Amino acid sequence: MNNLPVSDSRFSYPLNTLQQIARNILTHARQGGATACETNVSDGFGQTVTVRQSVVETIEYNRDKGLSVTVYIGQKRGNASTSDFSPQAISDTVAAALSIARYTANDDCAGLADAELLAKDYPHLDLYYPWELSVEEAIELAKNCEQAAFAADKRIANSEGATISVSESQFIYANSLGFMGGYPLSRHSISCAMIAEQGDSKQRDYWYSVARDAADLESAESIGQKAGIRSAARLGARKIATCETSVLFEAPVASSLIGHFASAVSGGNLYRKSSFLLDSIGQQIFAPDIQIIELPYIHKGLASSAFDDDGVATVERKVVENGIVQGYFLGSYSARKLGMRTTGNAGGTHNLIMQNAAPMDFDALLKKMGTGLLVTELLGHGINAVTGDYSRGASGYWVENGEVCYPVEEITIAGNLQEIFQGILAIGNDVVVRGSKQSGSVLIDHMTVAGG
Repeated sequence: MNNLPVSDSRFSYPLNTLQQIARNILTHARQGGATACETNVSDGFGQTVTVRQSVVETIEYNRDKGLSVTVYIGQKRGNASTSDFSPQAISDTVAAALSIARYTANDDCAGLADAELLAKDYPHLDLYYPWELSVEEAIELAKNCEQAAFAADKRIANSEGATISVSESQFIYANSLGFMGGYPLSRHSISCAMIAEQGDSKQRDYWYSVARDAADLESAESIGQKAGIRSAARLGARKIATCETSVLFEAPVASSLIGHFASAVSGGNLYRKSSFLLDSIGQQIFAPDIQIIELPYIHKGLASSAFDDDGVATVERKVVENGIVQGYFLGSYSARKLGMRTTGNAGGTHNLIMQNAAPMDFDALLKKMGTGLLVTELLGHGINAVTGDYSRGASGYWVENGEVCYPVEEITIAGNLQEIFQGILAIGNDVVVRGSKQSGSVLIDHMTVAGG
């Protein structure tokens, strides 16, 4: 599938209309007394089709648009938003933001990003791939996905549905320093969740694929088959006794570990002192061979971006090198609060990848672990951001002598994130790309596993 040019007919407005709206907002703000202003104007649509038991369950179609305005009067800040693009609504929204700013307190960290840090010339990242998929075609894909799941194992008795989702959007960010940038984006997905039964036992599992370009999605049949196989494999799940053992996080859940690290070294948590990784730059936080890199310019990347929500140019960088923290995730505001420089992360991270020098295949990871717990699903959010204490419900499989023995459920895995990061023994080469954080399966030397 080629990266097609933007078709104005696919969106409610052409991109140049969004640009003109942004210019109008900046003009209104200046005329209203703002010393600075920034705005984000967006437009998008989506189509979602779900089939369950070969019957169409839902067909959803949405069109969304919106704009937000942030004005500054000196170092007083006001923000307002609307989904109405009419001239009167735009004028009223700017006026509302100005009114809010006049009544707020001065904040010496408030303001636009430093002009010299704004993105100027930036690469085309191939982030928009229209998926010309009719409802009828989506229904057929979903049926094929679900049928493959039922065919994967005779114990598949029910379905929670197969879903095909198309999402396309475009945006413009502009500010009164002269920056204006934006581009179209797409994000498409196929998912399937199935229920397996054997006697009195019922188990559910799922699989999904997401990509900018529909041509990069796993096939509907493959997704259904994996959902079916995974659901059936969980039948006969047992409880296990409480123990201290090695834990292998399967790739789809291993990326959550990067998320906990990113949250702990994000500007908001750092300046509020609600993080267990305060003053961690230069500290050995991970095992010595662990690297975490940020790659915002990956073509078709799910979290690729040429600039952040402040208009600051993103940069490729090593966030963790040889286990040592090299930098934080900062936007302009949090950087000022910390007396530091923005890292181009206003709005989030951009393709964080955790790896080591010698990634192993999944079977090799099982053999290296020997005996322990393979975690395939995490439940709950038992993370203490201040202490790093970690406790989450989990399910997966018990492993002995490097071989999967039987499924387990109703367990809790616990530890402290600093010890977990230091205890990474190996990382797999089985990366599943589904979002902004990517890792292969991760083997931890030990954690507490609480059973029934």
